[in-house]
Formats: sequence, structure tokens, C-alpha cells
Amino acid sequence: MTTSVDIVRKLAAQYHCLMSREQIHALADIITCKKYKKGERILDEKEICKAMLYLEKGMTRQFYFKYDKDLTEHIAYEGGIVVCLESYLKQEPSRLMIETLEPTVLWEIPKEEIEHLSLKEAEIGVLYRKFFEYSLIESQVKADTLRFEPAHERYNKLLQLHPEILKRAPLVYIASLLQMTPETLSRVRSANLNDK
Repeated sequence: MTTSVDIVRKLAAQYHCLMSREQIHALADIITCKKYKKGERILDEKEICKAMLYLEKGMTRQFYFKYDKDLTEHIAYEGGIVVCLESYLKQEPSRLMIETLEPTVLWEIPKEEIEHLSLKEAEIGVLYRKFFEYSLIESQVKADTLRFEPAHERYNKLLQLHPEILKRAPLVYIASLLQMTPETLSRVRSANLNDK
């Protein structure tokens, strides 16, 4: 079984942070493991996002409703950090929801506790900052892709950066994530397979 210390070591390695044994254990003491079945809601609309979530196993989707339409904002899987950023930073109710697409094991990193640790331990502060940096970069890449690239390039970028999503997530959510209809996604996938 994976321990909280194992997870913190994994995070430190993934985000290239050198942390002392004491810092690793201090952070491990505040994170908690949660397990969810497929289709369970982790965060609902109007709830406040009080923790960052590190995915050890499984897949999640962040989504919202617009004109009664379900729109996918983000899909994450093993090694990803999930957070409804605006709700988390402002501690206000979220417009986004988070649900599991597979049985999921995640680790909650509570905002209050990690901010407190970040003030005491510089390396934990660096790791915390890197969570935001990576999240913001990923958001910017996604926004630029949606703004500037045609459907086939959006699909190819997802294939290049996150092939797991294309292998494991339902097509309807992939299409929504890429801001295309399921029919367009089907055409793009077929064209992509024919090009190989």
C-alpha cells in the first residue's frame, strides 16, 4: 500500500524539489487518501474547493453546465494535480464540478495546512508554488490551443501531451474538452489513423 510519505516523495521528484526528510514527513502528515468509485462526485457546484487533489490512480473530469449543456474543462489522471483554481484561491463557491471517470485514489492536500507549512519550510513553499506554475502553464497551453489551432491540431496536441486521455476517457468528454462535436472528433480520428 502506498503511504503518504511515498506520495510526497513522488510529488517532490515530479516537481523537481529537493526536500529534507523532515519536510517530506511534515507534508506527509497533512495529506489524506480518499477513494472513489467510478462516477462519484468529488466537488459539486457551489461547494468551496478547500484542497488540491493529487491523483495516485484513476481519472477525473472537471466540468460545468452552460445553457443546460455539460462541458468538460479538464481531464486528469495518474500524477495530475486537480484543483478548481478560482474557488481554491478565493475560497468562494465553485462553478466547476469534479467527478471520477474511473475508480480513483487521490490524496487531498488541504489549503490551510499547506499554506501554513509553506511559511515555515521554504522547500514546501517552492513545491506549492510549482503546483500553481504547472497548472497555469497547462491552462495557458490549453487556451492557446483552443484559440489558435484547428480541430486536427487540437487532437494531435492532446495525443502528444496526454495520450492516456484518448485511450481511457469517453469520447463525448474528449470532444467537449477539445471543443468539437463528437462527429468532428470522429472525422479527425479517422483522418489521423489514415495518415499513419
